[in-house]
Amino acid sequence: MNTKENFLSNVKSGESVKISLMVMKILFRDPAKIVCILADKSGETKANLPNKKDDITDGIVLEVEGIKDGILDAKKYEIITSYSISDYLPTVNRPVDDIMQEIELYTSTYIISKEAKALNDYFFKDEEFLDKFKRGIGGVSMHHNYIGGLAEHTLNVMHLTLMLCERYGCRRTEIAILAAKLHDIGKIYELSYDGPFKYTLRGEMEGHIVIGVEMIDKAIMKNSSYYSEDFIMRIKGCVVQHHGKLEYGSPREMRMEESFIINYADSIDATMNKISQIKDRIEPGNWSEYDRRIETKLYL
Repeated sequence: MNTKENFLSNVKSGESVKISLMVMKILFRDPAKIVCILADKSGETKANLPNKKDDITDGIVLEVEGIKDGILDAKKYEIITSYSISDYLPTVNRPVDDIMQEIELYTSTYIISKEAKALNDYFFKDEEFLDKFKRGIGGVSMHHNYIGGLAEHTLNVMHLTLMLCERYGCRRTEIAILAAKLHDIGKIYELSYDGPFKYTLRGEMEGHIVIGVEMIDKAIMKNSSYYSEDFIMRIKGCVVQHHGKLEYGSPREMRMEESFIINYADSIDATMNKISQIKDRIEPGNWSEYDRRIETKLYL
């Protein structure tokens, strides 16, 4: 595997450079050149590439030689097939295995009934699911839009759900914690995260709530007699209702204590993640630009 040593943020204007970058978007192609957006985890640039008739598509990594002066004018390039995806796409700040260990701590403490453990284990003891979950993103652009963002968001929603359950005496804390853990599992199929972040065809057609319920239905069908009707309805209800209102994408509005709690926990974490991303770009004591994600500007 090639180790990336030079990053786009280190490249000075007018400098000759040899650097590996991922193709994020093809803007224009003619017989002589390809105009595209190239990026690594530190930033992106518009680039002109010579058209060698290679099958250049979004998500391919190239080693490019050229001069960056506003636009990266590449004299030549080669396709790279061995690389670490985390060098080219934004990645969660802490090790994802640490996040998973913390998720497991909440799981082992609060998910204790046989049916809750069985549903949890159907997903989180499956290596293929785990691989997708650990690499998954929380969104394309709105919140937790980086590799490992899905796991980080899930942990935070579980944590906030527990706080709200304990503070307000939730009658079914186990249901709430398990549903918080499962609320966004559909995103592993809704979103594409092996290259430029985007929606899959299934994601565009169904959305993560519908996909998540389909996944839970499949898990339950494996041993349907094992789960009580009340358990099934509450877990699925939380997933269906966790966006809160029809206009926010919920097939049903909130109708249970647990779904109210998960909706608030989800909203808090998504909003605070957006704010955290803005904070990373702005020095204290300054105003941010207006940000459509939070529908305001921030004094930081």
